[in-house]
Amino acid sequence: MNRPRTIARALLAITLAFATLLVQPGTASATVYAQIEGTGSTWSELIVQQWIADVDANGMKVVYTGGGSSKGRKDFSQNSTDFAISEIPYQGTDETGQADTSNGREFAYLPIVAGGTAFTYQLKIGNELVRNLRLSGETIAKIFTNQITNWNDAAITADNNGRAFPSLPITPVVRSDGSGTTAQFTTWLDSEFPSIWRPFFGGSGLTSYYPKESGSRAIGQAGSDQVMNTISGFAGNGTIGYVEYSYPVNKDYPVVKVLNKAGYYVEPTQYNVAVALTKAKINQDKSSALYLTQILDGVYRNTDARAYPISSYSYMVIPTGADDPRMTTAKRQTIADFLYYSLCAGQTKAGPYGYSPLPLNLVQAGFEQISRLKQADSAVDLTDRDVRSCNNPTFDGKNLNKNQLAAIAPAPAACDKQGEGPCGTATGTNEPSTDDGGGTAPDGGPAGGGGASPTGAGAGTDTTGSGAAGGNAPPPVVDPATGAVVGGTSTGAATSDAIYANPTELAADRALDTRTFGWLAALLAVGLVVVPGFYAASLRRRRKPGTVR
Repeated sequence: MNRPRTIARALLAITLAFATLLVQPGTASATVYAQIEGTGSTWSELIVQQWIADVDANGMKVVYTGGGSSKGRKDFSQNSTDFAISEIPYQGTDETGQADTSNGREFAYLPIVAGGTAFTYQLKIGNELVRNLRLSGETIAKIFTNQITNWNDAAITADNNGRAFPSLPITPVVRSDGSGTTAQFTTWLDSEFPSIWRPFFGGSGLTSYYPKESGSRAIGQAGSDQVMNTISGFAGNGTIGYVEYSYPVNKDYPVVKVLNKAGYYVEPTQYNVAVALTKAKINQDKSSALYLTQILDGVYRNTDARAYPISSYSYMVIPTGADDPRMTTAKRQTIADFLYYSLCAGQTKAGPYGYSPLPLNLVQAGFEQISRLKQADSAVDLTDRDVRSCNNPTFDGKNLNKNQLAAIAPAPAACDKQGEGPCGTATGTNEPSTDDGGGTAPDGGPAGGGGASPTGAGAGTDTTGSGAAGGNAPPPVVDPATGAVVGGTSTGAATSDAIYANPTELAADRALDTRTFGWLAALLAVGLVVVPGFYAASLRRRRKPGTVR
């Protein structure tokens, strides 16, 4: 018996066995993903594309195409996609009388990100771009219903505290496709300015398709990116349109400061959006098809000086049927892990991208919606996740219903108050307009005094009503741009209630898998290097001097 050759063969067999285990799809240590495809909202597309790029290195392939919320919902209902993203739920029947349902496909909504619908514009005095325009909601409503048609209108001058602009026709830029952004904008118009909106629309309620009057200067463009490009383009002077705040932030382009109910002109930074959404009501009926969808009347009328009125959430529509024709275990796993990343670690990028991260209780509710993927298919792996490890700037470990980002939001600058200013600082920079970083509200109350709501409603309200972390403790001193605590008390204690998994530990990169894959890979590497050398050495020892092989 040739012992060296036998040992070499044994080592090689062991190495190959472990190599097979390393790539075997069905083993416990490997997670199998399959490419998923979705369509829908351009309002949330910028952050979604960033999340897609982030998870690609973990083996998750996600393809997302904008085209508007209406297209997303329709594609999902026709089984053309694996998921959709929309700012509004299925309407049953749309404004044109067409069916707007899932067509029997089982689904669930879950919020994925918050943000503000911004009004970006190009208005020049000489060759200088105006970067600090202020408008009331009534003025905006009249601009987009063709009642105010020139930038030198007295209402615009009044909003800017007597500052007059040149005689220049206003060109509204609206969405030409079925848009969740349009639906959000027109929901606000219908709620707050019905006497202006309804005669123009010819009815009541929202619409995803913005109406255009004959003879109007309005321009229709498909997608938020085309609205933004039209406004910022060479021939864009005099234009104004509505997009998610991330688009002008990405282009370093100005946005309108909108007058809120407290009498302050504010822009939709992550702080002002977070404050506004403490007044959102979220459907908490888990038996309802509208579970987790939003009612925003309280947001529009939020009397906190920091609140941006046109703030809202965007939703992913996910398939939950056990017999869904497009679903496999691998696809459901990809949806689950992509959403775990998006709802947790991905939320840390929301603010820098011009969005606002979700509060903890909406993230928790999102986790519960994801669990319906496992109810449909028991092979989906949802283990080893814990929401407590999410590094989300809204989270307050002591109070799941409190939005810490709203608590530390700085007060607006005094020059932002109606009848004062306007401030000389530029908008669209993603920086808060404030006189200091102390986070004290203009009424003298604490920065977190967004008001309590007994319903809580998933909106991230401070149920103590104090606005201070821990109830009676003073709010921390923070940097108004970064939200980092620079003094005072920290409130970042971890909650003792486990909810699900560490969403930052994706299934393809969990601790057990990492350790297992690590030593298997090391053994494989050693085997591939050592075994051939060992075998070659054994052959050399068997050769006799002078023998030619």
